[in-house]
Amino acid sequence: MLPPALDMVRQLVATPSVSSPDLRFDQSNRGVIDLIADWAGSLGFSVRVEALPGDSTKANLIATLGEGEGGLVLSGHTDTVPYDAERWTDDPFLLSERDGKLFGLGTADMKGFFAAALHAVSRVDLSGLRSPITILGTADEESTMNGARALVERGEQLGEYAIIGEPTGLQPIRKHKGVFYVQVTVGGSAGHASNPGLGVNAIDGLQLVLGALQSWRDTIGERHRDEDFEVPTPTLNFGRIRGGDSPNRICAECTLDVDIRLLPGMERKAVVDELRDVVANALDGGAWAHDVRAVGGHADAFAGPTDAAFSEAVETLCGCSAKSALFGTEAPYLAELGLQTLVLGAGDIAVAHQPDEYVTIAAIRRATDLYANLIQRFCIESS
Repeated sequence: MLPPALDMVRQLVATPSVSSPDLRFDQSNRGVIDLIADWAGSLGFSVRVEALPGDSTKANLIATLGEGEGGLVLSGHTDTVPYDAERWTDDPFLLSERDGKLFGLGTADMKGFFAAALHAVSRVDLSGLRSPITILGTADEESTMNGARALVERGEQLGEYAIIGEPTGLQPIRKHKGVFYVQVTVGGSAGHASNPGLGVNAIDGLQLVLGALQSWRDTIGERHRDEDFEVPTPTLNFGRIRGGDSPNRICAECTLDVDIRLLPGMERKAVVDELRDVVANALDGGAWAHDVRAVGGHADAFAGPTDAAFSEAVETLCGCSAKSALFGTEAPYLAELGLQTLVLGAGDIAVAHQPDEYVTIAAIRRATDLYANLIQRFCIESS
């Protein structure tokens, strides 16, 4: 017997599962996995908890109900981003309700999804189940994508169709941009600030690099464009600059961290190779050293499912057309496993990763109804 959906969200939010490339903030997701495993087990699911290779503190959950070919996977990540507690109205780990909204870290992105998905299963008459239902909970989507990577490396056979419950306002997402990070390092040499000739200032070199990257950003936008997206071109965001240690010392090294969003069809390696040429040309003739490398996890761009009938069926059940998104998801990894995949969940991406993140109670209820209809369509009516 499942607890009420709001109680499930409350317990999930109260169980910290931050993932971050910065180990100061990174946490285990095992507490969240254990909750979902217990609830799934109470519904009769066969549950596997698979630790990530090399890190027993992180795990994926694969819960399966039924047998046979095909089937539907309801997939979500179990981690959240870090948070700024002082910017929240209330404790981010204590679910609070105001004006029909549930506030708490991960309510929209995306712990509320698991309550909706499991309650959807509980509503369906499973006596006619023809194809399996799978609940998938992954680790580290917000940081390294290592949970999804592990599934691909093992070649998990999960089903035929997949819905990822990221917050989309319950409008299906059929394709999205890819995201990865690049770090540009410019090296100089230290010296006394009283005489610029005593060193090579890395900040001066980075200024040249920034100008070149801004020009390249315009150029690549002219070469690649997709009007399906709200921002139809690839984007570069200069997110962080670090360098120097004292005003009276010439800066010996400066680092720029860049967020890059690619359109479907663009390859990360080709973009990084081109960036290396851009940086090298910007610094040509100077005394600076330089390095350009992709760092951290990534999400490839997602071109959408190839099964038009699947997309049309989901659109019909939702009562709306599929759209494109600027954010990345685990969809490319599930597609690599052979799953016809769409992204569809309660909540608004605009409140994700923000203080006072929330999802409405009405959206959780509507998501539950919608997932129940999807189970009926793809696991009971389909053979």
